[in-house]
Amino acid sequence: MKLSGGFGISRRIGHPALPGAPSFPRFSRKGWELIPAGFAAALLALAPIALAAQNPAVNFQVDVKLVSIFVNVTDQNGALVGGLVKDDFAVYEDGRPQQIAVFERQSELPLNITLAIDTSGSVRKDMDEEAAAARRFAHAMLRPQDLMSVLQFATEVRVLQPFTNKPALIDRALGELRGDWATAVYDAICLGSEKLGGKDGRKVLVLISDGDDTAQSSTYADALEAALRNEVMIYSLIDVPIEASAGRDLGGEHALITLSEQTGGKYFYVSDGGLDKAFAKVSDDLRTQYLLGYYPKNQEPGRVFHRLTVTVPRAAAGQFNVRHKTGYYADTPVKEN
Repeated sequence: MKLSGGFGISRRIGHPALPGAPSFPRFSRKGWELIPAGFAAALLALAPIALAAQNPAVNFQVDVKLVSIFVNVTDQNGALVGGLVKDDFAVYEDGRPQQIAVFERQSELPLNITLAIDTSGSVRKDMDEEAAAARRFAHAMLRPQDLMSVLQFATEVRVLQPFTNKPALIDRALGELRGDWATAVYDAICLGSEKLGGKDGRKVLVLISDGDDTAQSSTYADALEAALRNEVMIYSLIDVPIEASAGRDLGGEHALITLSEQTGGKYFYVSDGGLDKAFAKVSDDLRTQYLLGYYPKNQEPGRVFHRLTVTVPRAAAGQFNVRHKTGYYADTPVKEN
């Protein structure tokens, strides 16, 4: 049994002390004597339970993880919808309704952003333009509480700048982009997601690529799982090297689109207005997010991956498009009671 506050009950209570285990002093009628450390730990673990019995007002709750969902709502014209309130939303986990415990209209949580830039041969011609647009994005986006890092990927993935709040360091890293021939898109998503996973706040991977993965180390499935496990939203800026379909990797483009949709991010084509416009849309999207949080109840046993659905029940059919991650991985499967 695990209690909040880190208390627990050991199954070894009552067992003799292990050889060499430390002991602790106690005072008895015979004077000071030593008791085994294991028994002392058991007494400390039981203390909260005894306290709760003496004082019914003391509550101990099972440690349940808060599930956070960042949500964007757009209307039929694609315009972002602000002004919704907590009661406008409904949340379901595996089809089962959940009670919203946390709600923020415009999340002020810190942003952790990784810029992952494709420097392979297929998009090398745009490298200088990508660096310049990324610099402008970094300067416009970073607030005091935010962090940004820079990855480049071609045949291999390299961290050019670990997380920092200093735009000057981002500028320097973007000046170090170097090209190569292969494209390790999925490796970049896996590494970027793992680096973002340890951060608090919102976790965003902004990926500039044509989606043509030729390194074939990690897979699409690996990349999607890494992003969802680390609660990373992927924003894909798709840089198509050749407009004619005969020279494009449509499968790679579709993969980036699906990765963005599955993780609650979004995709933009660079050809639709240029990189600055695409970065501006990412910025707008991140600044108009709702945060919904709930503590899971009535979970379906045996599941490791839980599917999420968020709706706006009062809206007419087709009035709003509600975008969010499709689910999350539990630390351990839910067991039967």
